[in-house]
Amino acid sequence: MSCGNEHGTPCSEVLARVYTYIDGELEDVGCAEIQQHLDECGPCLREYGLEESVKKLVGKACGCDPVPADLKTKVLGRIEQLLASPPQAETEQ
Repeated sequence: MSCGNEHGTPCSEVLARVYTYIDGELEDVGCAEIQQHLDECGPCLREYGLEESVKKLVGKACGCDPVPADLKTKVLGRIEQLLASPPQAETEQ
């Protein structure tokens, strides 16, 4: 996703790191970059708000059970793989 405007940090990079930002797992420089981008970019700010709401809703529904570290690593790894690979066209059957 891109809003079409020039930013110091591209929309795709911001959205790829939005959960890390929401979780407070970014270093200070990364947080500042994301916050600056969100201040400038309405589409990314809306996406951030949606992701933050979903995370809060899931947190309420799932209670306080901690996520196993290996599961979190696998999920984040798979997300990174999907973001790194170009979308494939659907084949007609």
